[in-house]
Amino acid sequence: MRIVGITIPNEKRLEYALTAVYGIGMARSRKILDQVGIDRGIKATELTIEQENQIRALVEGHKIEGNLKREVASNIKRLKDIKAYRGTRHMKKLPARGQRTKTNSRTIRGNVRKTMSSGKRKTEKT
Repeated sequence: MRIVGITIPNEKRLEYALTAVYGIGMARSRKILDQVGIDRGIKATELTIEQENQIRALVEGHKIEGNLKREVASNIKRLKDIKAYRGTRHMKKLPARGQRTKTNSRTIRGNVRKTMSSGKRKTEKT
């Protein structure tokens, strides 16, 4: 089954398989399946053509994939242009929402762990 150019995995339950589409999470997936009246545990191969078309129609009613990515990118660009705090954090590739940076954001800053006595060790007197 394909929705908006994305192939939905056939081997997964439909509520998890729909999350393969960017912009559809678990909550929206469950909401869509409840509106159509399909059991959440059914797999994509077990759907009828009418059910597939109903799901497609509901999914296309939401902002997903390319449109959503463009909107997010334009929001970040706007924050950078007006030099907002969050925009400057995006420019520096640092966490923008108040996360701790001393210990957690090591992948961006490099996995550097500095110790207090890096090369100097205390020698024991014999």
